[in-house]
Amino acid sequence: MSKARLLLAAERRAIVGLAGLYATRMLGLFMVLPVLALKADDLVGATPLLVGLALGIYGLTQAVLQIPFGLLSDRIGRKPVIAGGLVLFLIGSVVAAQADGIGGVILGRCLQGSGAVAAAIMALLADQTREQVRTAAMATIGLSIGVAFAVAMVLGPLVSAHFGLGGVFWFTAGLAALGLVVLWKLVPQAPQRRGHRDVGLDRGQLRSILGRLDLWRLDASIFGLHLILMAIFVAVPFRLVDAGIAEPHHGLVYLAVMGLSFVAMVPLVIVAEKRRKMKLMCLGAIAAIVASLLGLGIAGDGLMALVGWLFAFFTAFNLLEATLPSMISKLAPAGAKGTAMGLYSTSQFLGAFLGGVLGGFLSQQFGLTAVFLGAAVLGLAWFVLMLGMTPPRHLSSEVVALAEDQQDDALDTLMARFAAVAGVEDVLVVPEERLAYLKVDRARLDSEALSRLTGSR
Repeated sequence: MSKARLLLAAERRAIVGLAGLYATRMLGLFMVLPVLALKADDLVGATPLLVGLALGIYGLTQAVLQIPFGLLSDRIGRKPVIAGGLVLFLIGSVVAAQADGIGGVILGRCLQGSGAVAAAIMALLADQTREQVRTAAMATIGLSIGVAFAVAMVLGPLVSAHFGLGGVFWFTAGLAALGLVVLWKLVPQAPQRRGHRDVGLDRGQLRSILGRLDLWRLDASIFGLHLILMAIFVAVPFRLVDAGIAEPHHGLVYLAVMGLSFVAMVPLVIVAEKRRKMKLMCLGAIAAIVASLLGLGIAGDGLMALVGWLFAFFTAFNLLEATLPSMISKLAPAGAKGTAMGLYSTSQFLGAFLGGVLGGFLSQQFGLTAVFLGAAVLGLAWFVLMLGMTPPRHLSSEVVALAEDQQDDALDTLMARFAAVAGVEDVLVVPEERLAYLKVDRARLDSEALSRLTGSR
């Protein structure tokens, strides 16, 4: 590894602090997922539809507010916006913890989601890291989300069993308070804010991104994935109860299922990335989700069958969670990754919202089996949509700083120089940011020529 790619102490602090902050926030949002449906009988006015709304409502406020919060952080600073979002999350957790009816829980979850600081956290991480290490820093954030989801599936039932649903929300309030401490004590003060098209939304590029059918397919994929996830958790906890698993032991089932699914996912990710089988792995994962949903719908009360189908579902789910962002990165034009990821994240949150509502509606009108079968039908439509996907080229994003003597060169001249380097497939030079955004084929990239061009050697 070159010295330029070694983390500085301040970068390490920023990555650890912000990854922890992101993970604890997502942990708080996800902990209620495996327990709310079971605790609904204790809430005044609860119906399956309203329980589904409570599960998914955070996605609506996240989708609506994440881009405005990101833009606000450009104006008033990252830390104040993140702190404000954490305070909203804390307030929402307290409101839900004190609620004795489903309406209070819905309001609390809505407030939790309104602390939509994902874009601001990613922008602060970009501010705190150099271009050479930013990709690895972003990957750390992505890994922390996956870990948070797995931990939430285990921790939620354990906390709920000892302290009730209110205890889960009080725990998430504590996580928000801890996040405030981490933000101000561990994360270094941000340097002067800069634009980062690899993490921020660029309205000038929005039209071109919206016109890309290949990116729309990936947005539809994350939308469908989280819609199905939220929908089935109106029903999955009851399937475990019917299989003879007492509520306090649900966390152990999720621990085994999630742990084994992560192990099973790793070789599949390697095949997708190293052997360039992205489309095959994607279609296979969607097919596995459809099969597992059908299995969950007709599995009856058998414990081993139920655990087996959950294992298949979460293996496929985790595989898609890992590979879909990678495909977005490969397909997005140079300098447009942030805009593409913004639309992708918005699709994810909208899917979570509509999934909760759909799951609650199907459960209320037609019963638990209909939740799984309805989700399977949507999964089948998703599979058909993805059949037409063109396998993505395995290109990587590079962001390089312009050398001092390049900053006054004509834009066309700079673009031509970068494009002439072997392995550079796409380039966007932004003189006002003093950066060049590249899409490169690492198998063909002439690293020496690129280093000479940027003056890094």
